[in-house]
Amino acid sequence: MNTALIQEIKEKHVDLVAVTKKHTKEEVDELASLGLHVFGENRVQEFLTKYDPQYSWHIIGHLQTNKVKYIVGKIDRIDSVDSVKLAKEINKQAAKKGIVQEVLAELKVSKTDENKTGYPFEDAEAFLADLQQFDNIKVKGLMCIATNTDDQSVVAGEFDEMKALFDRMKKVYPEMDTLSMGMSHDWRLALEHGATQVRIGTALFE
Repeated sequence: MNTALIQEIKEKHVDLVAVTKKHTKEEVDELASLGLHVFGENRVQEFLTKYDPQYSWHIIGHLQTNKVKYIVGKIDRIDSVDSVKLAKEINKQAAKKGIVQEVLAELKVSKTDENKTGYPFEDAEAFLADLQQFDNIKVKGLMCIATNTDDQSVVAGEFDEMKALFDRMKKVYPEMDTLSMGMSHDWRLALEHGATQVRIGTALFE
């Protein structure tokens, strides 16, 4: 485990989601022993094999509507809501359990990477307005994955766009407090440009 990195992140006073996909439950427990207690998984099936209610869990990968029923009630936050259809299903399953599910709206900020998921950035305000119709969902903020490029100016520009939108939307939706952006390779840049939460996996296990 990269204990030096963990200490560095703690000193930054930023929220960390430790991404544990492809790692064992034993490794999750080891991270917890080092003071990390919020874990992110990409796939529902893998999450269910590791689920431990003493920790806080986030789903950070693309979520299919038919998998929502397996995680609502176990997951603390769904960070990757990228459609009204998905939000509707989350709302339905949360209502069945009598809970309000916290979510982040995932936006596609990259203009060149066709493989990135997320609701179109240019339509974000309408998307956030649509999500307000659901009583059993609470939108706590925004999430994005920046373009995978060595050109730091491109990544910084995308982070700046997200931060500007986040600041505007917080005035409309005061309950929004999370701007999740930055991963193992770009989290420091993300912090410089306003991230309140980073999602780090690979670098933690180096």
